[in-house]
Amino acid sequence: MHKIHPILSGLFALALSTGALAQQPIVIKFSHVVANDTPKGQGAERFKELAEKATSGRVKVELYPNSTLYKDKEELEALQLGAVQMLAPSLSKFAPLGVKEFELFDLPYIFPGKDVLNRVTEGPIGKSLFKKLESKNIVGLAYWDNGFKQMTSHKPMHDPSDFKGLKMRIQSSKVLDAQMRALGANPQVMAFSEVYQALQTGVVDGTENTPSNIYTQKTHEVQEHLTVSDHGYIGYAVIVNKKFWDSLPADIRTELEGAMKEATKYTNAIAQQENDKALNNIKQSGKTTVYTLNAKEKSEWRKALLPVQKEMQGRIGKDLINAVNKESATLGYK
Repeated sequence: MHKIHPILSGLFALALSTGALAQQPIVIKFSHVVANDTPKGQGAERFKELAEKATSGRVKVELYPNSTLYKDKEELEALQLGAVQMLAPSLSKFAPLGVKEFELFDLPYIFPGKDVLNRVTEGPIGKSLFKKLESKNIVGLAYWDNGFKQMTSHKPMHDPSDFKGLKMRIQSSKVLDAQMRALGANPQVMAFSEVYQALQTGVVDGTENTPSNIYTQKTHEVQEHLTVSDHGYIGYAVIVNKKFWDSLPADIRTELEGAMKEATKYTNAIAQQENDKALNNIKQSGKTTVYTLNAKEKSEWRKALLPVQKEMQGRIGKDLINAVNKESATLGYK
């Protein structure tokens, strides 16, 4: 029986171990701050399923919902450092990074309808905003809908004057701060994971969010009133660490882009139905009075909040705001 030369033996062992390493799947840690049964949570689940299938197991997507890894304020830094590879933060999270143009999405009544929103996120405006993230070691992959925001509080909110003196929780955003001040409220910046307890204990009087987030976070259990105002929008950007993304084999990137495209279609399709279902569940719970603004009341809200668009021109960009309003006019909105 022939003995294998020690060097050959070592090379053989190295080849085996290298082969084993090559078989290890690429892990994408996908962290987010909401529940699995929200549109974002379901979108993340769908992306995981599609990505793993498309890459035949070469990629493994690990999901971390409900702030189990990082809270609102921590997750972007974690992504930039490479501690996680993928996030889907609210669009307002990018202004503190220095990309203030994303606060466009926080402007009250900037999107009079879903059709205007789609023209923005799927067109040149959306692409140009993503391009601005690359210098921050971030690649934007997709825009995911959550939906239009409603107000909740311990008291009825039918007229702008009803907000006077209320402490209203907001995400960290200069635009949302200006929005609440325009209504006469006192804005309070707070992490999403802390809102329920703050409302329960009276640290804040109210907040704004989409029905699906209100329902899944049980906000309606500690708020007596909800006003259907559709005054603002919450959307997410699915983003990935640029260094990680650029290091992926080209064929893997292509497969992941395809999976993301399909997951985005799915997420955006279910967002509205999830919000409709959540609003109905909130009504059925009997714990919150749901009030829908009539045309006259909505006009008064718009009148009170539209000056925020002008106030923020210097911050967000006059041309950018005008470009969105032009899309609205093109689609027949006044």
